[in-house]
Amino acid sequence: MTLQLLEALRAQDVAREIGPLAKPGDGALLEEWMASGVGFVSSAPLLTKRFYDAVRELFDCIAPAADATPILHEGGIYHGCWVESTGTINAELLSRFLPSVTTATYSAFARYQREDGLLPYKVGPNGPSYSQIQMVTPLARCVWNHFALNNPGCEWLGSLYEAMARHDDWLARHRNTLGTGAVEAFSTYDTGHDLSSRFWHVPDSPFDNDATRYDKDNPVLPFVAPDITANVACQRDYLGLMAEVLGQEGGADWQRRAEDSRSALFAQCFDEGDGFFYDRDRHGRLVRIQSDVLLRVLACEVGDGDFFRSSLERYLLNTRKFFAKFPLTSIALDDPRFDPSFGQNSWNGPTNFLTLIRTPHAFEHHGHHVELSWIMQPVLSALFNADRFPQTINPHNGNAGFTEKYSPSILCLLDFVERLSGILPRPEGTVWFTSILPKPATHHYESWETAYSRRVDGRLFELVNGSEGGEIYRDGALLCRFPAGLRVVMDRSGTLLSLVGLTSRVVSGTMFYDGQELACSVGPNDVVRFGAGELHHEGGPGLVLPQYE
Repeated sequence: MTLQLLEALRAQDVAREIGPLAKPGDGALLEEWMASGVGFVSSAPLLTKRFYDAVRELFDCIAPAADATPILHEGGIYHGCWVESTGTINAELLSRFLPSVTTATYSAFARYQREDGLLPYKVGPNGPSYSQIQMVTPLARCVWNHFALNNPGCEWLGSLYEAMARHDDWLARHRNTLGTGAVEAFSTYDTGHDLSSRFWHVPDSPFDNDATRYDKDNPVLPFVAPDITANVACQRDYLGLMAEVLGQEGGADWQRRAEDSRSALFAQCFDEGDGFFYDRDRHGRLVRIQSDVLLRVLACEVGDGDFFRSSLERYLLNTRKFFAKFPLTSIALDDPRFDPSFGQNSWNGPTNFLTLIRTPHAFEHHGHHVELSWIMQPVLSALFNADRFPQTINPHNGNAGFTEKYSPSILCLLDFVERLSGILPRPEGTVWFTSILPKPATHHYESWETAYSRRVDGRLFELVNGSEGGEIYRDGALLCRFPAGLRVVMDRSGTLLSLVGLTSRVVSGTMFYDGQELACSVGPNDVVRFGAGELHHEGGPGLVLPQYE
């Protein structure tokens, strides 16, 4: 079967698979996609179809907004680009496929920055909007990763750096009214948590639609917000890295300010007994609603490995909390306010695709790749069987929820396929080749074998995955054969660097690489380095099992 898949991949007409282009600008997108060399085929025709459905509908989400430059749009009923999502994590994923659109998307926020330093929360067909801050994924981290992966130039990086530094100053002036050193939410929309019980009895928008004001007649505002505070801490870390690359002074000052933000985060928002982050209202009370705020904070690189492991055990992999059959829920399952209704834009229970595409960074930052696969597999199964690309899914049965042609779920499919079964170039200069087969989350067992291609620095790599393992080809020639359940990490030229265990069992077998045979034994999340012609066990963070209590 693997040989047949490889032949099918090489014979595939990608343009035909994508189908007719819907608008004149799509021709340039198709050309850029073809230049990436990305192709996918599966032994299950449905998977191949859904992959190219995603590519075609991704093109539909790219269009001009406030000016003539095409940028990524949120999609569905959302016309425009939001800084919490489309303008950060969505565009970061897109940068592996259509980097020119990512460059343009990030640039739009700097271009429309207000004179006082506030970045627009949205750039839409009617122009930029400034009525709230709506921050979740750190923009600076996304910009840095795009710069590291695609090198749009130091001049471009410098323009984004200056814009984000001015925005940081704006936040310090206007969103620290209680003097805690943390960052405050004035409304529901400041965090994009529509309908969440976290913000019951709080206005959706800041007072008078002015991001500098909150309703002083509200009995609980402002909230000292953990997710926005963590966002700013992470922003400052990456602004420090940018300052060093750009040869500017202030790198050490950014790091000091980042530590100040983290200190304020723990002092104001962390409950040590619960091991959870909560908003604190203006009376000093914690708003004890357990939501995806925890994951948002962890995705901002807050906490060490032990802290992350505890968060997995108590919350993210706990079936009483967020680890539903189709994870991760937006409110803890055991909260009486949890509502799985997914027929509207809701963060009060349903599994949201924005949560799902924010998840990998948190898990991979601490080396918990196996546990991440337990989230990706059922979600991919739901997307393969869905009739559209929705904003939400039902956490109990995976049924597609609100809206369609939604770029976060489109990019989720493309990203998760690449993370589990594809070829993924990384900002640090490595390339991941992973041999995990997607599988159905419900009903009978099926074997879905895959083949994937991608061009890296002008060389075409192909990965064919069967039930026994994967084969990597470089420019048509076999480079590596390895057992299923592993990730092979190479540099961009195809030189072997390491192996990572991607399944809950110990993977033992023989690996073929560039004419050598290597005996390997790799445990879950373990890293095995290659050097001097041998494999050397480095270790890993261990495995956290699902929890039920």
